[in-house]
Amino acid sequence: MAVVDTALAGGVDAVLVREKQMNSARLLAFASQLRDLTNRYDAKLFIHTQADVAKAINADGVHLSSIEMNQIPAIREWLKRDEMKFSTSCHNELELEFAHRFGADFVFLSPVFATQSHPDEESLGITRFRELAADPPLPVIALGGINGENRSQLEGIPVAVISAILDADDPHAEAEKLSHS
Repeated sequence: MAVVDTALAGGVDAVLVREKQMNSARLLAFASQLRDLTNRYDAKLFIHTQADVAKAINADGVHLSSIEMNQIPAIREWLKRDEMKFSTSCHNELELEFAHRFGADFVFLSPVFATQSHPDEESLGITRFRELAADPPLPVIALGGINGENRSQLEGIPVAVISAILDADDPHAEAEKLSHS
């Protein structure tokens, strides 16, 4: 929690909770604490997959993997909260089209660079990422292997990171560097 607090103080404006190992009760408690923290910084909070937890803590949205994106219409109907946003992971042009068709509000397009969390997945690279993000059917956020050193290659494009902040010696400084690029 301290790293998230420090990163939010450094300029992070949204947090995505992706805790697949937690049972629903633990996730609810953890996400509730994060909701309080993100509210203090006026930051957004998204919950991966578990829309019931997102609803219970009044999160700003739900994130679904690319193979789950077809569930967006049903979850949106169940939640009955127009203000709640939906994001999904995309890795190619077809998934971008499906995300739009299923009603995602925005997507994470990845991996831009090689990444520790998916070491066997081929990265898009800057050129392919820019091609896919050039005329998307919905807003695109870059994800995958992004850090303070390569952030400038994505100038003007919103980014999301994991290890760049979680593994940083100084999460506050890294967050500032990433958010001011």
